[in-house]
Amino acid sequence: MKRYDPEYIDQEEENIFESLRKINLKKLAKPSANEQSSVKKAAKEFLKNETKMNIRISSEELQRIKDQASREGLRYQTLVKSVLHKYVTGQLIERK
Repeated sequence: MKRYDPEYIDQEEENIFESLRKINLKKLAKPSANEQSSVKKAAKEFLKNETKMNIRISSEELQRIKDQASREGLRYQTLVKSVLHKYVTGQLIERK
């Protein structure tokens, strides 16, 4: 299965993908220990306000969520979190 569905990629995103394809990862320098420490510290600060949540969901619905996430190039947990965030902030719009 593809990491993303090209049908949903706009021109800006395609330009980003193209730029990323041109990067030679073998030439990138490894971050210093201090840089790695700073990134880890920032990540911990960002995540410390999050709480884990468990829900029950049918196998069929979970598979549909995973399929949609795959088409969008996301992990399914990230997709679910995004949908919930959009719902509670009033950004999720119902289609008619």
